[in-house]
Amino acid sequence: MKKTFPLLLMVAMAMFAYAPFMILNAPYESTMGLVQKIFYFHASCGMAMFLTAFVSGIGSAGFLFTKKPAADRWAVAGAELTVIIGLLVLVTGPLWARKAWGAWWVWDPRITSTFVMWMIFNSYLLLRRYGGPGSERLSAAVALFGMANVPFVYWSVNVWRTLHPKTSVIPSLQPGMRGPFWFCVAAFMLLSLVILALRTELEKCRQELDVLCLAAEDY
Repeated sequence: MKKTFPLLLMVAMAMFAYAPFMILNAPYESTMGLVQKIFYFHASCGMAMFLTAFVSGIGSAGFLFTKKPAADRWAVAGAELTVIIGLLVLVTGPLWARKAWGAWWVWDPRITSTFVMWMIFNSYLLLRRYGGPGSERLSAAVALFGMANVPFVYWSVNVWRTLHPKTSVIPSLQPGMRGPFWFCVAAFMLLSLVILALRTELEKCRQELDVLCLAAEDY
């Protein structure tokens, strides 16, 4: 599996390099024009954020029930990526909103719940960093709570009246927009999975190094 990491990373980077050309050639949306093209990046980031949140939550559940370090490593990697990708979502959203709605930020259900979920995974990382010995189990519970927010974030635009487009906007995309959009989603998903796997291997090395350092101190 490790031997495939460079190849998968190269494929993901090649897809990212080609994506702007596909987006450039995609048809313009009739009301928003050029600014709508942020959608390809923003919505793909959002889907990748959901993926990494699920990885962190499932890894945390596995750690709580089995106490296997491998599950904990996936949980940590997923939480870190959720925070990074979530920041991209929260930055690109206002860039789009300022042009489309005339406001950088509105506290509507989708945007607010996304921000809350992002803060939950920030709390997870802070707890892991400063919570002291035994914080792994408590932080795992926090990650589970963060994962439980994903369906709420996704369906919030359908349940409440909001400025944010509903989930039905993706199935209703024009034929010329569907190809670039799903290409961008695939690029983000592939890159996220490769980084998740690499970060998990790095966390494994860190844990093994900690064990060696403790053994050296005892010696």
